[in-house]
Amino acid sequence: MTVADTRPAGNLLRHETSPYLLQHADNPVAWRPWGTAALAEAQALDRPILLSIGYAACHWCHVMAHESFEDPDTASLMNALYVCIKVDREERPDLDHLYMAGLQALGEQGGWPLTMFLTPAAEPFWGGTYFPPAPRWGRPSFRQVLQGVADAYRTRRAEVSRNAAALRQVLADLSAAQPGERPGPATLDRAAAALLRAVDPVEGGLRGAPKFPNPPLFRFLWQNSRRTGNAAGAEAVRLLLHRMSAGGIHDHLGGGFARYATDATWLVPHFEKMLYDNAQLLDLLALAHADAPDPAFAAAAAGIVRWLARDMAAEARAGQAAFAASEDADSEGEEGRFYVWTEAEIDALLGAGSAMFKAAYDVTAAGNWEGRTILRRRAGPADAATEARLETARARLLAARARRPRPARDDKVLADWNSLAIAALCRAAAVFGRPEWRTRAAAAYAFIRGTMRAPDGRIHHAWRQGRIAAAGLLDDQAGMARAALALFEATGQPDYLRHAIELVEVIDRWFAEPEGAAYTTAADTADLPLGPAARPRTAGDNATPAGNGLFAEALARLHHLTGEQRWRTRAEGVLRAFGGLGDRLSACPTLLAAADLLEEGTLVVIAGPAESAATQALAAAALASPDPAVCLLRTAGATPLPRLHPAHGKIAPPGSEAAAFLCRAGICGLPLTDPASLAAALRRRGPMA
Repeated sequence: MTVADTRPAGNLLRHETSPYLLQHADNPVAWRPWGTAALAEAQALDRPILLSIGYAACHWCHVMAHESFEDPDTASLMNALYVCIKVDREERPDLDHLYMAGLQALGEQGGWPLTMFLTPAAEPFWGGTYFPPAPRWGRPSFRQVLQGVADAYRTRRAEVSRNAAALRQVLADLSAAQPGERPGPATLDRAAAALLRAVDPVEGGLRGAPKFPNPPLFRFLWQNSRRTGNAAGAEAVRLLLHRMSAGGIHDHLGGGFARYATDATWLVPHFEKMLYDNAQLLDLLALAHADAPDPAFAAAAAGIVRWLARDMAAEARAGQAAFAASEDADSEGEEGRFYVWTEAEIDALLGAGSAMFKAAYDVTAAGNWEGRTILRRRAGPADAATEARLETARARLLAARARRPRPARDDKVLADWNSLAIAALCRAAAVFGRPEWRTRAAAAYAFIRGTMRAPDGRIHHAWRQGRIAAAGLLDDQAGMARAALALFEATGQPDYLRHAIELVEVIDRWFAEPEGAAYTTAADTADLPLGPAARPRTAGDNATPAGNGLFAEALARLHHLTGEQRWRTRAEGVLRAFGGLGDRLSACPTLLAAADLLEEGTLVVIAGPAESAATQALAAAALASPDPAVCLLRTAGATPLPRLHPAHGKIAPPGSEAAAFLCRAGICGLPLTDPASLAAALRRRGPMA
């Protein structure tokens, strides 16, 4: 029997909506999307599964596709030996989490494309990431791997079964509960100290290369610095933002940041641009600018929002649009081609003004990367006239760049990533005085609630071209609850508070253990492999905040905003569910920040007519606080506060149109009527007078 004789039916990815899966729809590989049908096929044929996980903007995913998946001989071997399943990690982060953890348990470094070999029961037994088409860099060729793993499955089945059983146990252990005491100040201090030891004191970020922004980690360091008064965490954040804003990882023309830098100095990015990174960096830039206004931070923040509006608006529904997921690293078959320049191109476009621009942005004849130039800012801010000329030059180069073939865009809408953008836009709108940014946040929120909400109240995870592409996960529900609260605090509109409560109740109904943590997937998920023991449950942050951390934050905010004990009790339950992690809690910075918010968060209660200038000025001061652990509640026209709420009955003093009350640990201070006094009070923490 020849290889061709055993080839399964053709590639089924053409029926999908994911741009990543559609990139592979014409491969000669008989790809299947993940699902019960593909798993049943593997069991019926008694064939191992070749699982390939990646995403649309992934450069090395493209490389492996061109080298192996588009090669007829390699595809024929894959089809003969395996049931081949392709997964978009952005659509199914739950599957990616499971199998990436399995790879790391094998002692391998994670990354994408993720290439895992599974039993027909979807149990991982071996894997890797990128495999070259021929042996190189100490790695076997992909064909050698295909043949070797298939031979092992046929001839050493007992060994494969032992491997699969061991990995299954590892994954079950990772998902097991780790209860303990809820994190207190000493735990936060130890985590901050451990993270600060890993910070690069010269270039910012974490030491070494490659360099990732790690926004959840640095946001915790910022918040913990507000709690303790120790400036080290805040200084680490400012250094990160300064180095990134000046570096090649920053798109100085079009705005936004690439996913990471391949070097230790932020010069050479991996050019893909992700919504989640830019949303979280916008939030950090706003916090840092609120504390100490910096033109570099203001420019970088404005650039992110311009990029979001210009390049990342997804398909609209009912006049509302959310944000697309990512832009690719590659164009015209090359990584970074869209973004880099030669000196000759700069000279031709800028003429007599090119010398000044070249000096400012490291443009030389030799280039700074493979004979070309990645723009980076070599000097600090100049005088106003020089900065104006540089802005004109950047605009001219941006217009020229727009005529180049663009990188592909993954235009699917992901609820959890959009929730990060919504919350960040709300904060940035207040800090930078740009109310239109808040309007954009509200539009994205309206799109998701109107288009991606199921009849039972759950928010679906992914949407594209009128179709729901993936069911909702914990991160979607918790992230959108957090986004709803950000909009409630920014606008005072009570519907947003009601929505947040609905989503928290959805989490408790479909995702959570009673009084404990929440699982990543819903209780009725039908296609999650490896059984209930491996159902993902984690508080560890990755490039995005973990769902349990977001859930704990939403619960803590609800407690402060409503005064209801049930939300505090529920938040404590989530925090205790991971309290047994001990020193490993440093990998859960969003959860730790939620613990701080619950215990030491500041509630600003503004009493006054909603439309009055005095009320709005006080609200603006509160919303622009540099402390993330600040909540804002307007009382006029809202539901009366419960009798036990610390701000129950608070009114503006005689002769004042509006007043703000700072409430901490259940005690409210004296009324403040001056926005500057309120802003000053929010810069420091401490017991109320």
